[in-house]
Amino acid sequence: MAAFLYDRLVTDHEYVQRVRQQRPSALLPVIAAASARWHSDTWWNSPYRKYTPWALADVARTSLACGNEYRGDGSCTENDLMAMLAAYATLTDPLIRHNGSAESVASWLLRTSGEQFTYQESGFNDLARTAALFGQTTPANTLTCLVDGWAEQLFGCSLSDYVGVTQLLQVAALRNEGRFDPAWLGQPQMEQICSIIPARTIRDVTERHFVIDLKTFKTENEKGRLSRDPDLRRFEYNPLRGRPFLSGFGAGYLAPSSHLIIPKGSPLGLYYMGIAHFGSDFARELGDLFEQYVGRQLRQLADAEVYPEIIYRDERRSVDWIVVFDDLVLLVEVKSTRPPQQLRLGVLDRTSAALRQIKHAYKQLETTAALITDRDPSFRHIPADRPVHGLVVTMEPFHTANAPFQKEMQPDTDIPVTVCSATELEHLVTLSDMSVSQLLRQRQEDPLASTYSLNAVLVGKNLGRNAILDAGWDSYPWKRHAERASQTTVDQ
Repeated sequence: MAAFLYDRLVTDHEYVQRVRQQRPSALLPVIAAASARWHSDTWWNSPYRKYTPWALADVARTSLACGNEYRGDGSCTENDLMAMLAAYATLTDPLIRHNGSAESVASWLLRTSGEQFTYQESGFNDLARTAALFGQTTPANTLTCLVDGWAEQLFGCSLSDYVGVTQLLQVAALRNEGRFDPAWLGQPQMEQICSIIPARTIRDVTERHFVIDLKTFKTENEKGRLSRDPDLRRFEYNPLRGRPFLSGFGAGYLAPSSHLIIPKGSPLGLYYMGIAHFGSDFARELGDLFEQYVGRQLRQLADAEVYPEIIYRDERRSVDWIVVFDDLVLLVEVKSTRPPQQLRLGVLDRTSAALRQIKHAYKQLETTAALITDRDPSFRHIPADRPVHGLVVTMEPFHTANAPFQKEMQPDTDIPVTVCSATELEHLVTLSDMSVSQLLRQRQEDPLASTYSLNAVLVGKNLGRNAILDAGWDSYPWKRHAERASQTTVDQ
């Protein structure tokens, strides 16, 4: 098949009709096998780079939502799938309708980053952070929700076993063309696995948290749509994110997008489960834990002093953390927020709760910087003789937050401010070939680099191991029992 099947733009209607030519029962296993074959970032080496995880996930979603078991002859080949992926790669976009205006370009950047970058997060960081955050971080305030037994109430097992099941399902899908069959647990070669996590726990957690049937999928897919614009359909919420395995497509369960399994064990995956079960208290207490977790990461900096928030006049509070280097004062404000679905659709919504939180962070940074400069008595121990930078740390990435079109939505500040995710911070604190303060100052002096994500300036730098993440990872069953279950690992 030619590298570019289409030499023109393809409408969403034409794309959907192409997907509908194959029956879901024939197409979904082909997608699942392709997703398992081009796992992690190996899709860069796939034919014509068409087997992107986001394209495969949408072809699966489209087939599930719109497919028909009475069409076609029941066959599906790799060439059929390639034709669908080629159509997906040339889908039209609202950017075309709006003639490339500045606002439409900004919206396109939001959509594209939300579509693609979410599939390229580090599975190791995400899973290791779950244990490090929920199990190994001491809260600053009294908890009422995340108390002893919360994990058993939410998952039906311990946090460690839940993540262990997530890892097991990932490996099973990658090695079995996207499939996991609970019946395998009764086979002799699975005895060692089931001696670490009982077969009943694996079955129960899988069925309760990872599996969706076709009828439920259709309902959730329709309910989750925020727009009826056909050009935005592919950017809508995919129910496979909530439950990546399908029932009713052959023996056991089928994962059309193996990239969506690991995120179920990440803090973001737990966030949505926790909110659904415990309500807003879960979000509030997670925010408290995340703030302390950021402090733990910052304290790994060997050449800096780290101070917690300062309470000053009338019980007001400074930023969450102040990091003092010999040549820089870094003010850190923590926000346990995530991009809303509207942002993933490219809606520049200045009123969204997430963007309001970031806006408030900017104001906190500016206020604290002024208090230091003005030598407020509560801040006398913070030096005022060196540059001050601000860092807003979010739990989930806002991939274009430092770009000019996003910056202009935030308040003007007298200090440089960078927005970074938890993953970026986890990498930043392991920098070994130069000081973090030097890197941040150099980045700010570069007009172009300062508009990119923090990860961009870490490319090519020497990064060490993150001891906090390693401790989180080591707490999981397969790491603790590596000699008995060496096959259950996730690529780091």
